[in-house]
Amino acid sequence: MSEPERTPGASPPPSDEPPEDEEYARTYAAGYEEGVRSGLKEVLQHASRGHTAQELRILIESRLARLDEEVELKRRSLLGPPRRPAWNSLLRAPQPARVWVPTFGGPAPAPTHLGPGRSLLVREERPARALEILRANVQEFPRAVLVSLRPPELPGVSKERRIDIVPNGADVAGGGRLSPGEIGGHLREPTESPGGAIVYLDALEYLVGEYGLDLTLKFAQWAVAQIEQTSSALIVSFDRRSLDPREMSRLERPFQTVV
Repeated sequence: MSEPERTPGASPPPSDEPPEDEEYARTYAAGYEEGVRSGLKEVLQHASRGHTAQELRILIESRLARLDEEVELKRRSLLGPPRRPAWNSLLRAPQPARVWVPTFGGPAPAPTHLGPGRSLLVREERPARALEILRANVQEFPRAVLVSLRPPELPGVSKERRIDIVPNGADVAGGGRLSPGEIGGHLREPTESPGGAIVYLDALEYLVGEYGLDLTLKFAQWAVAQIEQTSSALIVSFDRRSLDPREMSRLERPFQTVV
């Protein structure tokens, strides 16, 4: 049956589709609701796990510091085709734990290989062994993150593959110090990107002096957990003389390997 003829000058039949401005408002409101709901759920989850106010502050600062990047990544994922999962990293067998036994009271040998998901604390007066381990393993990861007051040289690593994070704000556009929570925020994107990252950190003594031991320990615990969850790797160089033996024991506890 043919459609009825429209009388000249008559208004078009009403449409079931909402006006464009109404559709835009609904979409915006739905996205806003989902964002608020997701944020509140995340805070509730952290609170239910018994985190202290300081821990919650670190977690929240970390998310806020990278919120713009997360939104941009979400926008790109919605516009572009779905990315294939990184099955290699998911199916990769976990690296066996290494246990180092000192010989005749001497120092424990440093590992030569640091696989995905591994964290290492090197107790040394000046960064040396940690740098050797970094340079021996950096080619196994697509990117390297250097958290240091004086980021070291990495021969063979292009500028596109390395990310320098300077906690005291030196050589950073705009200057300004970075809190442990803000540093954690900067670590999220490179570690959560496909293939993860190898993270080198020799600025814990500075963070202890600026922000206190407790907040620095919380950051170290978060960093180790982040590394394990993202198949990245973490190398920390720390001068044991900066802490008394009891405090040093608290710092060593979260790391998988201590040498």
